[in-house]
Amino acid sequence: MNKKLFYILRLTFAGIVGILSLLAIFGIFYKIKFLDLQFAALLQRTIFDYSLTALIILLTIVILTILFGRFYCSILCPFGILQEFIALIMRRKNGFHKNLPLKYFLAVISFGMLIGGSALAIRYLDPYTIFGSAFSCSAFGLIVLAALIILVFFKNRYFCTNICPVGALLGVISKISLNKIYIDKDSCLSCSLCAKECPSGCIDHKEKEVDNVTCIKCMKCLGTCKRNAIKYGIKPKKELKFNPKRRDFIWTLSSLVLFGAAIKAGIETAGRYAAKVRDIIIPPGALNTNRMANKCLNCNLCIENCPNKILKKTDENYPAVHIDYSNGEGYCKYDCNECTKVCPSGAIQKISLEEKQRIRIAMAMINSDKCNKCGLCALDCPKGAIIKTEDNRYTVNGQKCIGCGKCKISCKFDAIEIFAVNEQRMV
Repeated sequence: MNKKLFYILRLTFAGIVGILSLLAIFGIFYKIKFLDLQFAALLQRTIFDYSLTALIILLTIVILTILFGRFYCSILCPFGILQEFIALIMRRKNGFHKNLPLKYFLAVISFGMLIGGSALAIRYLDPYTIFGSAFSCSAFGLIVLAALIILVFFKNRYFCTNICPVGALLGVISKISLNKIYIDKDSCLSCSLCAKECPSGCIDHKEKEVDNVTCIKCMKCLGTCKRNAIKYGIKPKKELKFNPKRRDFIWTLSSLVLFGAAIKAGIETAGRYAAKVRDIIIPPGALNTNRMANKCLNCNLCIENCPNKILKKTDENYPAVHIDYSNGEGYCKYDCNECTKVCPSGAIQKISLEEKQRIRIAMAMINSDKCNKCGLCALDCPKGAIIKTEDNRYTVNGQKCIGCGKCKISCKFDAIEIFAVNEQRMV
């Protein structure tokens, strides 16, 4: 098979994933839930939701990485795919750059805090989260996207090779992968054609070596060598050496210490975040405000797919996606559970429409001084939770109200307020 065909097929698949990712983020099409395959989101669902499905998918990605290398970064990560297409538009050439240890410390901090209970660090570094933030036009996402374009111009996929915590973890796994990109040194002329085509800068043509830790298996190099010196497969082992360096030992020990500190920081951060979100209304299936604040990755996929646009982005007051009824223009549709379908991280649990219709996300209260006794709120309440009392006043039946906000929209006299609840319960 023509080696260029490997690259074409891989690029075609990546293009399809990239297009579908954009459609999902824009709220146009998300029937194929492939964004549920994002690594950080899977890890979070495995750890905190004990999701067997997430664990199986996560282990599958790990096993495939052990077998074939970091294909995840070139065919499943929408942020990685975005960088590739930016580089294609810019027609950037490349050169070898070293595998720096910074990304391992970033990964240790990010995943350590995540295990400790807070997604704060991973929100700023997770590639999928940045992708979602950028194309949902959040300020953070747009700033990072602008910085990324500059970075790609000078260093191509440097984010993937030396910053990304997911890439760092997969890179460590791919170090023991069975199939690797390698150079047949007897055939290689050190012409540097392969190095110039490599987007991750992992080919050292002078030493005739490929760093498979940073190699994203884009397969671009395979079709460039005129002497067929670039190979992909099980590398022949002429000799087996085990020569650990003192520097590697120090880095490993430092990472373990930092990992423990990050877990502790995650626990403390989770507690501080809990105090900031007591008064926010969270989407159905988010269970409680503390959980939502510390598990939401801020990818904004739920926001873009909300038909009534009542879900709002993180801001300076609330460190989590939340529901905002304050403008009096939207409510949580009774026959909609889109946000519960699309969340990949488990911050919003996947629940059925029937379950969603029974979950109390807030509570309504009628101000009798403002109420005009028109009864429109009672007519529009999908749960029949607003009743008329013996003295012809309207009041809310707390046993039935789910806090959807439909009554607030119906009221023409601004007599209804919706209050948050810390814990969602079935009614």
